[in-house]
Amino acid sequence: MSSRRHVKIAGSLLTATISTVLILPFAAVADDGPGPVSSEGGKAVDTAPAGVKLTTGLSEKISVDNSTKETKNLVAGLSNKGTKDSGKANLLVVGFDGMVIKDVPGCSAITEAKLPKGSNSGFSCAIDNLAPGKSKNYQVSATFDLAKTGKVCLPVTSADGKKTFWQQGPVPFGTTSPSPNAPVTPLLLGTENKPAAPAGDQGGDKSGDKGGSGQETLPSTGPREDVLPLGATGAALLAAGGAGLWWATRKPVSAR
Repeated sequence: MSSRRHVKIAGSLLTATISTVLILPFAAVADDGPGPVSSEGGKAVDTAPAGVKLTTGLSEKISVDNSTKETKNLVAGLSNKGTKDSGKANLLVVGFDGMVIKDVPGCSAITEAKLPKGSNSGFSCAIDNLAPGKSKNYQVSATFDLAKTGKVCLPVTSADGKKTFWQQGPVPFGTTSPSPNAPVTPLLLGTENKPAAPAGDQGGDKSGDKGGSGQETLPSTGPREDVLPLGATGAALLAAGGAGLWWATRKPVSAR
């Protein structure tokens, strides 16, 4: 009996060990994956078809490699929170200032001539249909220059580009404690970046000044009651098969 008991105990320990070995790699992968997404800075614009409620989400926290400027864990999500199929639609992913969108797999790049005013890059993702309660996530490849502020905008339009059902942003990613000497810098959604020159760059202040002057012509970020049309730039997007981009703006909030 004693020997059988020892065999059972040994077997249990072996099973536990194997389970630990099997679980750990998956846990590591999960830690590297995208975290929760947030619709911060988003609002409905034009009325969507009855029963359709399309919204977007962006990663709440991403990071940037200080040597390559490449971001990690940037996800753009589209959700249908309504009760009916969405039908065809478009999701645009557009970068501003220090955030440059390099690739969105499965989506088409917007040509430089047809980018919205003030933006530097963008992709258009065609949606065939999104069932009620379903979501679709896109892994976004981008770079972020810590010497500048950086923003991203996610408009959702009708297939013909005549209506904008929803728009998130332009909303900022950034950090108030830049660390150019660190290998990686975390960036938070909804945080205006505090520009930082790369380590050893004595011309950082001048670069920051130039970036600041250029930003004066760009729209403010975040939600507000009024939404302004882009005009001629919207027409350019229509020609590209995209949609007129609308900016959700807000007044600066005074410090308390």
